[in-house]
Order: sequence, then structure tokens, then C-alpha cells
Amino acid sequence: MANPWAGEVAVTLNGEARAARLTLGALAELEAQLGTGTLVELAERFESGRFSARDVLLLVAAGLRGGGWPGTAADLLAADMAGGPVAMVRAAAELLARAFALPEAGG
Repeated sequence: MANPWAGEVAVTLNGEARAARLTLGALAELEAQLGTGTLVELAERFESGRFSARDVLLLVAAGLRGGGWPGTAADLLAADMAGGPVAMVRAAAELLARAFALPEAGG
């Protein structure tokens, strides 16, 4: 089960429930794979709806690896994600939101 307080997002991949999260290592990997721009620009693209399928794929793959999945973005291309592309976009957006969320006051 994913723990949202730890920045985790639940993803079901090939029928197996997994917890994805953007660790510092996953964020660094994502930044390197995107080649251009910054993570802030990626977040802005998602907020404005100007993201590509490649952005989503790399973001979810990095999050899954941050959660311990041993696969690659190429493996994710052939995987069955419950909920299809819409669920993948939703997971990517949640990963970004949780990675950059500030702790609540008093918590």
C-alpha cells in the first residue's frame, strides 16, 4: 500500500500493486533523461497541460524506480498499467505534487 505522507503514489503494473515515489535519485535520473529544461519546467508543463507522453512515461518510470521497481522506461512501454494512459497521467501528476508539497503547518 502506498503511503501518501511519504510521497508515494499507488500504481498497479502488470496486475501487481506498487508504490512509486520521486526520491532525490529518481528526480536526478528524470532530469538527466529529459535532457533539457528543469524539473520546475516539467511541473509547469503538467500544471498547464503542455506535457508529452514521453514526459509521463519517464516520470512514472522514475517514480516506480524510486519505489524499488527494477524496470526501465522501455519495460514500462510494454507493461499493463491498470487504468491505462489516464491512470498513468494521473500518477505522474500525483508524483510531482507529492514530491514538491510542503509539509503542513503543525504536522
